[in-house]
Amino acid sequence: MKIFNLRKQMGDFCLQIDRMELAPGVVHGLVGSNGCGKSTLSKLIMGILTPDGGRIDYEGLTPRDLTMTSQKPYLLHDTVYQNLIYPLKVRGIRPDEAEADAWLARCGLEGKKNQYARSLSSGEQQKLSFIRALIFHPSFIIVDETMSNLDPDSTELFEEMILEQQRIRPVTWLIISHQLIHIRRLCGCVHFMEKGRQIAQGTPEEILLYPQHPAIRSFLASTEVFYRDPEAPGAGKAAAGREEEPERPAGNGRDGER
Repeated sequence: MKIFNLRKQMGDFCLQIDRMELAPGVVHGLVGSNGCGKSTLSKLIMGILTPDGGRIDYEGLTPRDLTMTSQKPYLLHDTVYQNLIYPLKVRGIRPDEAEADAWLARCGLEGKKNQYARSLSSGEQQKLSFIRALIFHPSFIIVDETMSNLDPDSTELFEEMILEQQRIRPVTWLIISHQLIHIRRLCGCVHFMEKGRQIAQGTPEEILLYPQHPAIRSFLASTEVFYRDPEAPGAGKAAAGREEEPERPAGNGRDGER
């Protein structure tokens, strides 16, 4: 997917993406402070919002191939099972009950198949929303803060399922998260946004460990999220505080719209 000169004005806020490329089969991370335009961009990609200008080249993808999960999932007033198979029904795909049962079992929901979906706990609703997004085998998946406020076991499950999916059938992911440790573990490419613009893109190491742009440095200095792996070189210094900046290899990082 390629984005060119995309513009959306919403009150005093303006999203302006001169160019962004989301390479297929890659887990992309979208990072930035609150209000920088991450969710607005995701809604433009999904067609929920209409851009004021520019274009998105879906490179053959259709709305049937796209899906998105959010921090507050919307569930139908129906059973867990009917919520799970809803994406199949609207796409004219006959549900495979055995496959659906396997998805439920993967998330520990097999005993709640016929339960009213909205009576699930918030964490269980997130799990249901996540597997509902995967059951029809989409090609492009947006995860908008879905892993926020989850317990460690659920977070680990989500990460495992994403990595499993990439081993079995690589698809394109756009993960929006303030939990930078997830971005570091999962993503092959990170896009950093500020005030409606993409100001940098690169590998997780380039963006999170050795940022060149001052806005990214400021963002990382203010976040309380521990984004280094504990085993990584220099992680002890990062955990204790960021007064001591790691030595940066020459020539890495790709700041700016490129």
